[in-house]
Amino acid sequence: MSDRRRSFYGWGYDDDTVGDEELGWFEKTWSTLFGVDRFDPMPMPQESEIELRAPRVQPPSSLLGFMSNDKHDRLFHSYGRSVHDLARMIHRRDFSNPPDWIAYPRNENDVSAVLDWCSANDVAAIPFGGGSSVVGGVNPPADERYRGVVSIDMSRLDRVLEIDPISQAARIQAGVLGPSLEQQLKPSGLTMRFFLQAWEFSSLGGWIATRAAGHYATVYSQIDDHVESLRVVTPAGIVASRRLPTSGAGPNPDRLFLGSEGALGIITEAWVRLHRRPTFRKATTVRFDDYERAVDAVRAISQARLYPANARLLERGEAAFTEAGDGKHDLLILTFEGADSPLDASMARALELCADYGGKWDAQALADSDSQRSGAAGNWRDKFLRGPFLRQHAIARGVMRDTNESCITWDRYLDFQARVKAQTLRAIREVTGREGTCTVRFTHIYPDGPAPYFTWHALGDKAKLVEQFWAIKSAATQAMVDAGGTTTHHHALGRDHRTWYDQERPPLFAETLRAAKRVLDPRAVLNPGVLIDP
Repeated sequence: MSDRRRSFYGWGYDDDTVGDEELGWFEKTWSTLFGVDRFDPMPMPQESEIELRAPRVQPPSSLLGFMSNDKHDRLFHSYGRSVHDLARMIHRRDFSNPPDWIAYPRNENDVSAVLDWCSANDVAAIPFGGGSSVVGGVNPPADERYRGVVSIDMSRLDRVLEIDPISQAARIQAGVLGPSLEQQLKPSGLTMRFFLQAWEFSSLGGWIATRAAGHYATVYSQIDDHVESLRVVTPAGIVASRRLPTSGAGPNPDRLFLGSEGALGIITEAWVRLHRRPTFRKATTVRFDDYERAVDAVRAISQARLYPANARLLERGEAAFTEAGDGKHDLLILTFEGADSPLDASMARALELCADYGGKWDAQALADSDSQRSGAAGNWRDKFLRGPFLRQHAIARGVMRDTNESCITWDRYLDFQARVKAQTLRAIREVTGREGTCTVRFTHIYPDGPAPYFTWHALGDKAKLVEQFWAIKSAATQAMVDAGGTTTHHHALGRDHRTWYDQERPPLFAETLRAAKRVLDPRAVLNPGVLIDP
């Protein structure tokens, strides 16, 4: 656990800063996007100016040794980090629904004890990993059926307990954050190789509970494929699956909890698959004059089973915004990496396929062993990783920058992309009265389809930012579902995506989930409103 204190209203730590040069670059870019001369940012909230209601419930003395009602703790656990969360904190200073207590369990017995108390006293229990949710997954519910809310912060369960170097797997506590996980694995020469934009501030248990996807375009992408077994504490008892490479013995119990988002139980540890650290790497960027042909090239690479680590196709507008491209070409960031053998043949074949569709690659980058951290790819990578740290500064200026991501089959992609972009841009115009932007990139690719990731910018009215955001978000997400895509590919559901998940999920499966909820969580205290209603 870090001694540094996390910011209660933004990304990162209290002492994290955004430099004048970086912020100046973004202000200039936003000014150009929206045709404005200057911004008048709202000051960031201060702890001293916020009054919190008193805790509504009192835990028994047996739990107080690992529970807190400290003001900063309650502020930090009041929200995730979505646009509307930040707008409520920064523009409205709205902390009207904080958790009453924060539990920091030290072991499974502590988790069970808190759930027993919550179940017996009608107190909602919200599992909390790193707090990076952008879909309302950790926000306390506003539900009068509950006498209070406890946020169960898993950060003290943060150890790699056991490493099996022969099978290349490890038993790891669920509260560990990405950097600590990799630091503990490093002496073994193995890595989980699961990196995502929120890696620094998200936990293993959070990745599993939300069915997260990492940066890698193929192979390492889905958390589902990393899990060997789980231990889950529920109000009804502990569920512990057997550790196996795979099994044909009926439905896999782990699959019930993958994506359950804390509504069925709290994941306390997992056996996960590891990999040898990569020692070979090849990377370059490929420019295309025609977007449709660029899409065909990426599809060909995917269906050739070449398994690139990175195959991000940036639409030309997004490439220009991140200074990765000139705005005249669509750009494919292409990387191969591995621990077994050189990758020249894989890269050569991928480039042959790109050439078949008019792609032209950067030969200098191909020869540079560190090209993914420099040049066009490096510019995109830097802007991508710094994005979350700029979000609160954008919101303070009335700039909404958000994403909608989905997955769709190749045969429907182009129509899907056009419809989602059109509906998003229409909503921005209608809601804000001015033009905005909407660009798309691929984050992951599969032989049968891509995962498109839409990024939109809009300049709103700071007093109405929450409502304006929701109007745009709703139009964009409904367009994705109406066009046949999924509600989300990797950002989870939380409470924010429930409307569209209810449309996507088969009705009989909803009843099955409710039955599982009744068995595992009879008093319906676990994360109410996520997946299904209590």
